[in-house]
Amino acid sequence: MSEFKVLVMDGVSEKGLTPFLKEENIEVVMGSKMNEDELIEIIGDYDAIIVRSATKVNSRVLKSAVKLKVVGRAGVGVDNIDLDACTEKGVLVVNAPDGNTMAATEHTMAMMLSLARNIPQAVNSLKQGVWNKKAFLGVELRGKILGVIGFGRIGSAVARRAQSMEMEIITYDPYITEEKAAATGVSIVSYEELLKRSDFITIHMPKTEETYHLIDEKALSQVKNNVRIINCARGGLIDEEALFKALESDLIAGAALDVFENEPNTESPLHKIDKVIATPHLGASTTEAQLNVAVDVAEEIISALHGEVVKNTVNVPSIPPEVISNIQPYLKLAEKLGKLEAQLVEGRINKIEITYSGDFAQQNVKPVTTAIVKGVLDPILQERVNFVNALALAKNRGIQVTQTVNGDTNGYTSMIDINVISDKAEKSVAGTFLRDNDPRIVMVDGYRIDAIPSGYIIYVSHYDKPRIIGPVGTLIGDNNVNIATMQVGREKSGGKAVMILTVDAKVSQETLEQIKSLNGIIDVKFVSL
Repeated sequence: MSEFKVLVMDGVSEKGLTPFLKEENIEVVMGSKMNEDELIEIIGDYDAIIVRSATKVNSRVLKSAVKLKVVGRAGVGVDNIDLDACTEKGVLVVNAPDGNTMAATEHTMAMMLSLARNIPQAVNSLKQGVWNKKAFLGVELRGKILGVIGFGRIGSAVARRAQSMEMEIITYDPYITEEKAAATGVSIVSYEELLKRSDFITIHMPKTEETYHLIDEKALSQVKNNVRIINCARGGLIDEEALFKALESDLIAGAALDVFENEPNTESPLHKIDKVIATPHLGASTTEAQLNVAVDVAEEIISALHGEVVKNTVNVPSIPPEVISNIQPYLKLAEKLGKLEAQLVEGRINKIEITYSGDFAQQNVKPVTTAIVKGVLDPILQERVNFVNALALAKNRGIQVTQTVNGDTNGYTSMIDINVISDKAEKSVAGTFLRDNDPRIVMVDGYRIDAIPSGYIIYVSHYDKPRIIGPVGTLIGDNNVNIATMQVGREKSGGKAVMILTVDAKVSQETLEQIKSLNGIIDVKFVSL
């Protein structure tokens, strides 16, 4: 009897599973299409499961997965996998981020060319027996400006191919430095400038709270009326209702969509517009890509089951047990501090300076540095940032990461201090553990505070004067949001100060603007941890 059993779902390429053939102690079972209840009935027998996007590995499934050690995603996106539930249960999640890069890149180029030359419409017309050259007058790519939103693996690969077609490339990506972009012949611009200048816009961002409906009615009101928009990344990045209105009113020239907010999608009003071309999420659907991702994830599963180093972990670092036991509590705190920095600092990040102080500085802190960088990068990048690729992604974007040990503990037994420098600002945060492994944010921009690094936080920079705290609390309360805790740190009476409020729910942008307009307020940021 084999030591391990692996369940393979969603039609993952069997040819790509050949790495398992040399593993005598691993049994592979090809699963048929099943609903959640059917999966729950059998998942308890398996040590690993490989899925694409159809099978959902959620908390309910995981509750029955008593033997499960690893979940493999044959592809990049892990929206169908509950990462928090997997981490809590100690289940490793791995993916194959590189296997379908070329497939997605080439599909984007195919959609751009098809959109420019009306190829699908012309094919459909000809097959209906109509020969009408005048109806399908197109445009050339040469000499046009391509706006690339998101300059990660796929965005940069699209840019290189578009350059060979003599297009001018501009990009909006807050995590690419000017130097990195210049080295590839690409100009970094603001989001607003990209919208105004581009003849073609292609999106290569992850779907997050910040990027959801990134292209909305407001964005579409700023673009050229001859712009053509391509989305082969994630459904939900474009507000489909706003896009429909813009196309119907001739505000834009066309759109090419491979992804939709709700899939499968055959009933969208967009399908009825001649200026829209669409495909059923084919970005990764090539023979080569399906083979590549299956091979990649099979190799990762084998490594994970054998307790070896895993390259593409999504939820936890792959480091030796004796190391992780000492630093485990700090990994989550470090990532939270990084996420806090990413949401506080404005501008393009150039440098991340990390200082470890006290007893903890004697440990192997490299994984903690990686967790910090992961936290900083994760909110914005298209790639799934993990504990293996975080430092490489930072380097590729020209972000310098420095690590120092044995700094000033400021009276704490151990402390992590992070200073992030951008082209517009500099922000610092520090955290530690109090008794009983109780994580805390203890400093922000040099001000002493005491805040729990979780949930929703409102950061308020202000002048230390009367009638500041009350009006802020009133505005938040008037919008039916409960304040859980509030901390104030100041440098001196009447000088600058910061206020950190933890709240029980999201706060609207309108409320934040109202707070910012109060007399004495310098800046306001809403942070989700």
